[in-house]
Amino acid sequence: MRGTVEELATPHPLGYLLPALYHDNDIAQRFTAALDVVLAPVLATLDSSHAYVDPLLAPLDFVEWLAEWVGVELDASWPEARQRALVARAADLFAWRGTVRGVSEAVAIYTGAVPEIVESGATAWTGAPPPSGELPGFAAGELVVRVRVPAGEAEAIDPVRLDRLVAAAKPAHITHRVELFEMAP
Repeated sequence: MRGTVEELATPHPLGYLLPALYHDNDIAQRFTAALDVVLAPVLATLDSSHAYVDPLLAPLDFVEWLAEWVGVELDASWPEARQRALVARAADLFAWRGTVRGVSEAVAIYTGAVPEIVESGATAWTGAPPPSGELPGFAAGELVVRVRVPAGEAEAIDPVRLDRLVAAAKPAHITHRVELFEMAP
């Protein structure tokens, strides 16, 4: 929550910006000092504006706003560090969207566990047709995301939200299935 800062001094007092004739004028200096009090929070905000757009430094409500900017969905039940990490890595995740790496990193940020990803598609190249006439992989691609979390942590993961996350990160033409497992203690 932002608010006022008592006794905030301005780094650029207006009295010194007046012509030299007014530097020794007490009335002019007191008048501009009153304006300095009003302008000090504005100048302080502008001087630190870079911190408001850095998800690792910004207040948490600004991180939620930044998440809207970069098109990611935050979960209010997540720890603050995980929310900040997702927003900070959003550009990288979008660059890898549709790849195994992109899906893996998005799921890892959301769950805190590195998933096992099994994909059914495959590629091969040859100058001659295969002897059996069969191509590698399957005609219909499928992606299986297996997430193993420590005992007691599975309740904190919303499977519907995880499914939506995988759906957004994978290629649109491939079906997917998410399997969430809890490891034994």
